[in-house]
Amino acid sequence: MTIQDKILAKYYEVISESKQEMFDRIAANRTNYVTVVMENIMKDHNASAVMRTCDCFGIQKLHTLEKGVKYKIQREIARGAENWIDLKTFHGEEPVHHCFTDLKSHGFRIITTSPHAKRTIFDLDISSPIALVFGTERQGVSKTAIQESDELVRIPMYGFTESFNVSVSVALALNILRQRLSNQDFNWKLNLDEQTLLKINWCEKIVKEGPSVTKEFERRILEKE
Repeated sequence: MTIQDKILAKYYEVISESKQEMFDRIAANRTNYVTVVMENIMKDHNASAVMRTCDCFGIQKLHTLEKGVKYKIQREIARGAENWIDLKTFHGEEPVHHCFTDLKSHGFRIITTSPHAKRTIFDLDISSPIALVFGTERQGVSKTAIQESDELVRIPMYGFTESFNVSVSVALALNILRQRLSNQDFNWKLNLDEQTLLKINWCEKIVKEGPSVTKEFERRILEKE
């Protein structure tokens, strides 16, 4: 039993059984195998809807690229999703490059969505971790994002309009990928150690002064050992 297991057990002594059941059930379906990248989403309600969608599909990490815009959470739309997923933001003059470099160093392939791509998301190779990139509502993804991507894919459309709303695009893409991944025999969800760390983080969110409580639990455990 690791020290993280013991810390979580301490938390489970003080939070409700319903919360324990919820954390166990949801963490078991979380994944870092797929992540979403939003580039300069101009409308806060769309960005917040994307965050909510990531949570609903069990995507634990969301990246935002901010160059000339500031991402703001509209809580009535995000519906608390900001508490349960990990948000990483890249600022500065070259947020695309810095984000993509970071993701590639962690084994992700950069897959940018574009209505002009030849291949569809159904054709996408899912044998390695995927970072899905979505662009602004009007301009789409930047030239830099396209140039630094490993592949472009599109979501099939059959009407006159060229593209979906960005939050709809994210929902459709994640739904397709979750269904495809569910048919694979490799492990794409969080392992048990990752789930434990995530559940500790969630416990910290619902317990007053959570991070301090975690340190106190750790101190008590180490004293006994």
